[in-house]
Amino acid sequence: MDRTERFYKIRRRLIEKGALTRREVEEELEISHATFKRDIEYMRDRLNVPIVWSREREAYVIDPDADVAELPGIWFSPAEIYALLEIEHLLERLQPGLLGRQLDPLRTRLRALLERGDRGHHEIRRRIRVLALGSRGVNREVFEALSVGLLSRRRIRIRHLKRGSGEFSERVVSPQRLVHYRYNWYLDAWCHVRKDLRVFAVDAIKSALVVEQPAREVADENLDRVLGAGYGIFSGAETQTAVLRFTPERARWVADEVWHSRQVGRIEADGSYVLELPYSQEPELVMDLLRYGAGVCVLAPETLRATVARELAAAARQYA
Repeated sequence: MDRTERFYKIRRRLIEKGALTRREVEEELEISHATFKRDIEYMRDRLNVPIVWSREREAYVIDPDADVAELPGIWFSPAEIYALLEIEHLLERLQPGLLGRQLDPLRTRLRALLERGDRGHHEIRRRIRVLALGSRGVNREVFEALSVGLLSRRRIRIRHLKRGSGEFSERVVSPQRLVHYRYNWYLDAWCHVRKDLRVFAVDAIKSALVVEQPAREVADENLDRVLGAGYGIFSGAETQTAVLRFTPERARWVADEVWHSRQVGRIEADGSYVLELPYSQEPELVMDLLRYGAGVCVLAPETLRATVARELAAAARQYA
């Protein structure tokens, strides 16, 4: 039994019985008096657990004068601690430094709970890798302002880069939700300039200021209807259905992928894979289809088929 498991059992006994004698712990955990004393000191000094010796009960108890409702940092089992550290690691790898200041206290406490200090932290970083290829850097102050406005339900004044034209625009928006999609962050918001729902790439927001005006509320079903109706992050309420046929070679991968929650797919007799899914705007779907080259053919609609054909022809001309 490692030290974290002992901490967990000591905590449980204190909660269930209200007191704990040295003899009870030594017999149950089969540890020496010296080890038990070190555990108590570590829990008190490093984990801020208010354990005190009661002369009346001749046992260790939780200090009745301590202002705590639970034992701080001890209610996690070893497996839960590793799981939390893994989540912290994944968040850090997805967007390095983005939530560092907020996560540092939790990270420090979790590491302290593991036997031999930082073992779990280093082992997780060594054994689990997240390669966030294609991710774009996000300004931490901007992200924090968006988070504050989102959770406090206030409007935000943003300065946003329109990549298509290279121009900047000033908007006041009512934030609805932050979405992490394909290793990048997006803000779903009601735009008070356009009087409609819009999606803003967070990395393209160059400044954000929370203002003292209540945010306009948009029902979840309306958000999903407009922003989640079609394929991709930049969607819309009006959709068309794309019908795509992947070659048998490509089908071995694509048939197991989820492109949209309302997609319909089937394997043909020759092993090819036909995929049908709703989409609202062409650009993102076209970019994804171009990755497959000759491995995919657009069967419908004709407008999407023509767009992909033009892009492939233009690409081929560069190599002529």
